[in-house]
This record gives sequence, C-alpha cells and structure tokens, in this order.
Amino acid sequence: MQISQGTFDYSTYDYYQNQKEQNTEDKSSDSKKAQNENELSADEKQVVYELQARDTEVRAHEAAHQAAGGGMTGGASYSYQRGPDGKMYAIGGEVSISMPGGSTPQEVIANAQQVIAAALAPANPSAQDMSVASGARAMMVEAQQEKAKETYEEQTQTNEDKEEKDSSIKLDISA
Repeated sequence: MQISQGTFDYSTYDYYQNQKEQNTEDKSSDSKKAQNENELSADEKQVVYELQARDTEVRAHEAAHQAAGGGMTGGASYSYQRGPDGKMYAIGGEVSISMPGGSTPQEVIANAQQVIAAALAPANPSAQDMSVASGARAMMVEAQQEKAKETYEEQTQTNEDKEEKDSSIKLDISA
C-alpha cells in the first residue's frame, strides 16, 4: 500500500482489519459447528434428536393454550436445556391463564368455558392443565347454580304476580 502525503487513516484500516478477522472467525465458527455436529457421538445425536422433538412438542403445547385462550392467556415462557450441539432447546413451558370474574352468572359461565377450552386445548394436557380446567369447572358449576337460583326466583315471582293478577281479575268480575 502506498501512503501519499505521509498520512494514513488507521481507524479505517482497523475497521477493515477487524471486519476481515470477524469474517474469518465467523467462517471458522461455522465450520467448527459443522464439524461439531459431525463429531457428535451416536448417543449425543440421539440426545439432540430427543431435545428437538421435546422443543417442538413444548412449543406446540403452549401455542395451543394461547390460541384457545384468546385474551385470557399471557405470553408463553419456556425453560431451556443446552444440547450437546451447543443449542438451547425448550424442555418445559407455561402460559398463564387468568379468568376474570363476571358481573352475572352467565358471564362467569362463559369465562369458565373459555378457560376450560384453553387449558384442555393441547393434544396431551398436563396434570397442571387438568387442574386448571377442574378449577374452572367448579367455578362454572357454582355460577350455573346461581343462575338456576335466579331463574327459579324469577319464575316464582312471575307465578306470584300472575296469581295476584288472576285473583284481582276474579274480584273485579264479581264486584
């Protein structure tokens, strides 16, 4: 390289030199990863395969909760394990489901049904999923009982009003 006027921009040189070194390191790192994947023992490859399968299963499970839960579910959070290949795999997860109360028994019933659907959405619900669904069912039954009580009271009041009206009609006719 020829330097004119006796100056040289070291910052530009350092930048390009660093880029060249980074590219060399990236290529080296990529080839090491490829070598490491090829260098995995049969047992390590089996572990990687199992971790990949578990990762797929966990992510699908949590996505099913989220899809069925609508606005009642939060984001998924995962616990990870590093595989022999150096990659991180999801081995567990959770999605929070919150059941808002309702101002009427009908709202509580609808919310409970949504929570039950979200909890049981995955193909293989976990014990925790079953527990959440069970709790929502209990809340739904309680709300159904409250609704039945309200309906009974309304029906009883309607019948009393009707009997009162019928008796006043009889009184009016006989007078």
